[in-house]
Amino acid sequence: MITIEDLQKVEIKIGTIISVEEVEGSEKLYKLAVDFGEESLRQVLSGIKKFFEKDFLIGKQFAFITNLEPRKMMGLESQAMILATGEDSLALLTPTIEAKNGSQMR
Repeated sequence: MITIEDLQKVEIKIGTIISVEEVEGSEKLYKLAVDFGEESLRQVLSGIKKFFEKDFLIGKQFAFITNLEPRKMMGLESQAMILATGEDSLALLTPTIEAKNGSQMR
């Protein structure tokens, strides 16, 4: 079990995917450019390629954990993590109404 204080350490924000690129040499990864309402877009690497077409993701809002330590994958840095669930199919967490980019989930 975790405490409410532990949960409050996790920063979950809404971001809009601006662009999606395939990562060379990877069958699983997409490189996403995500708008969190900050000065610049963040690069997010996500293993969702076999579940979603690029065009489906572009322009849509999803929930991301934004305060994880950056992680290198395939020589690229990921600056957040998209929230998803599933194994044989995948569901991405998305707001039910359009939200301001960078809105923190509570």
